[in-house]
Amino acid sequence: MAESPDINTDTRYRPEWAAARRIIVKLGSALLTCRETGTLNTDWLGSLIDDIAELSKHGREVVIVSSGAIALGRHSLSLPTGPLQLEESQAAAAVGQIALAHAYSDLARAHGLTAAQILLTLRDTEQRRRYLNARDTLLTLLRLKALPVVNENDTVATNEIRYGDNDRLSARVASMIDADCLVLLSDVDGLYTAPPNSDQNARRLDVVTDITGDIEAMAGDAGSELSSGGMKTKVEAAKIARAAGCDMVITSGKLMHPLRAIAEGAACTWFLAPSNPVTARQRWISGQLEPKGTITVDAGAEKALYSGRSLLPAGVASVAGAFDRGDSVIIRSHDGRELGRGLVAYAKKDAERIIGKKTSEISTILGFAGRDELIHRDDMALHRLHRNDRGS
Repeated sequence: MAESPDINTDTRYRPEWAAARRIIVKLGSALLTCRETGTLNTDWLGSLIDDIAELSKHGREVVIVSSGAIALGRHSLSLPTGPLQLEESQAAAAVGQIALAHAYSDLARAHGLTAAQILLTLRDTEQRRRYLNARDTLLTLLRLKALPVVNENDTVATNEIRYGDNDRLSARVASMIDADCLVLLSDVDGLYTAPPNSDQNARRLDVVTDITGDIEAMAGDAGSELSSGGMKTKVEAAKIARAAGCDMVITSGKLMHPLRAIAEGAACTWFLAPSNPVTARQRWISGQLEPKGTITVDAGAEKALYSGRSLLPAGVASVAGAFDRGDSVIIRSHDGRELGRGLVAYAKKDAERIIGKKTSEISTILGFAGRDELIHRDDMALHRLHRNDRGS
């Protein structure tokens, strides 16, 4: 695979970390819990809180997005290893959440900080009013110098446990509160050109400035036993964060004092945000809504979208999924690239009947006068056009 022109490998020092004033730190279950005992890795967590306290002394705001409730709870309940049933996961989360909250509260208090727990579900970010309420709560806590600790509300969530991950949740939180930097503490120290455990020629990328098809192809699905995520979800998180104007860094969390290590030049991969982030509404569409389907467009429609036009039925090649009117859908090119996301004006059953047709035919086909556009440009958030996509 040829090296992308959008990757810079000469990055011994990144000014983005020094400039970041509002930072989101995501940590997973594999870092928080000891594999051998299933208990909390208190020494490591204490070193992380040490780092956060030091950042706070210098006027920098930090929000933690934490996994670990299910992993801790399953140990306390003596649940077997391996996949859990949904109700077992929810029960484990109910127990583990208490242990996590106490740990964060005690460690933060030792540094004169006040920890606050916030439990979110996807619905809290998908419904505009609830999204704004969550945003206001987080910003108020930061204004009051508290340390917010965010997690999915696994005791009541369903799809989040089965399919969710805290990588994308952390990116949604970063987008929600206009963060400057998102830190994903992982069991690997960045994005590699191939799985480093199986390919001796794999090399870590220092900086990514565009999430191209090549970059997406490098992301695998393999997560650890305790983690529901993998590199694929981290790249998806980078898309959300970058669209909001937030830089993202993946680095190893296996070190003590992992945030201090970033400042000291630890190995990592930076995903740098473009200088022209999307509007607040576009940010909500692209980063906070779970897509319910896919709209595939032809080459002519793709060109029209990037010239600022709405998506008309005539330019749509196919639809997939189970979406209703007003749902979020992924917009893909004819060759499978994700172009962006939007709020669709028709339910799937109606969309299937009008795709490829002229707008003047819609009322005759459906029996009612609907919107001319399948997705209006005001309800759309497109990804920046990649350099190697231009002219295609």
